[in-house]
Amino acid sequence: MTYQDDCTLPNNFLEQLTEQGLEGLPDLIRILVNEAMRIERQSYLGAGPYERTPDRCGRANGYKNKTVKTRLGEIDFAIPQVREGGFYPGALEKGLRSERALMLTLAEMYVQGVSTRKVAAITEQLCGTSVSSTQVSRATSMLDEVLDAWRKRPLGEVIYLYLDARYEKVRMDGQIRDAAILIACGVGKAGKRKILGLSVSLSEAEVHWRAFLKDLVDRGMRGVRLVTSDDHTGLEVARKAVLGGVPWQRCQFHLQQNASRYVPRKSMRKEVAEDIRTIFNAPDRATAEAYLSQMVAKYADVASKLSAWMEENLPEGLTVFSFPKMHQNRLRTTNGLERISQEIKRRTRVARIFPNEASCLRLVSAILMETSEEWETGRVYLSIEDD
Repeated sequence: MTYQDDCTLPNNFLEQLTEQGLEGLPDLIRILVNEAMRIERQSYLGAGPYERTPDRCGRANGYKNKTVKTRLGEIDFAIPQVREGGFYPGALEKGLRSERALMLTLAEMYVQGVSTRKVAAITEQLCGTSVSSTQVSRATSMLDEVLDAWRKRPLGEVIYLYLDARYEKVRMDGQIRDAAILIACGVGKAGKRKILGLSVSLSEAEVHWRAFLKDLVDRGMRGVRLVTSDDHTGLEVARKAVLGGVPWQRCQFHLQQNASRYVPRKSMRKEVAEDIRTIFNAPDRATAEAYLSQMVAKYADVASKLSAWMEENLPEGLTVFSFPKMHQNRLRTTNGLERISQEIKRRTRVARIFPNEASCLRLVSAILMETSEEWETGRVYLSIEDD
């Protein structure tokens, strides 16, 4: 296969990626590294294809196929050749050293597209040279198609579903606004975690959550036995509308944090926190409910608002007791997604304020696609026994 045959996405590429999921990631690496090598040869020669310039220092001589072993499996690259010899693309070596980070680099490059200086600095790490805006658009349009296909891939059976949200600054109509990033991850029948989907929007909370959950169902998500999340605005209404009948576990970590708002004196905080942990760490639900009744009575006179809040809200954190003992520790909080949120925050600092929703979606998608690949090729998260 020549590079000319390989430099654009094949007609069935998106269909193939949709069917194979992350198994299609090597194709992304192949296409993007091939493009980087082509740009590097053009810079080396000092001229583009069929271009005559005084500074031209050689002639292109086609491509040579090379199969390279990577962490993603064997990938076939088209190595650009120069007739006079002496050229070998450094982009191949650099790209293979960080094949998963390559996708993030290009996503960040696109987000920072408003700054030519920043684009040049990032692409130089990969290609050894700055690139034109046309070349940036070419590479990132390939990336967009792959990320879009990943977000739309079929899902299948999901035993446990985790939901969370975070916010990023996005510029819209001359104003800086908070865009909600909704994230869903799940544990499948094989016991491994995977990122199921994400959505970025400035829309109303309940409308956004409802559309997001409906999209997961439309993509084939089925068999959900438990939803774990915090008490996000609009989520309760959306969850009941789309996943009615599925039990809900309110994140115990966030419940513990919420309780502090109702503690009348700072000196009581440690005692209240220990009492709530006693409830959550009970051996079974009956014991937890007994502890809860004791705590409600204990604080009825000295902290009446706290007592009323505990009676109304803490039962939402006890649903997990109905599930297998060996699963409970990993079902009672959204801490796993909180760690993902921190990673997103670390990477989105490069943008600070996104120019639009699409640029935010692009970078977060690249981060989550990389995370999901690590989870799905890693060890089992929960041992799921057949019914």
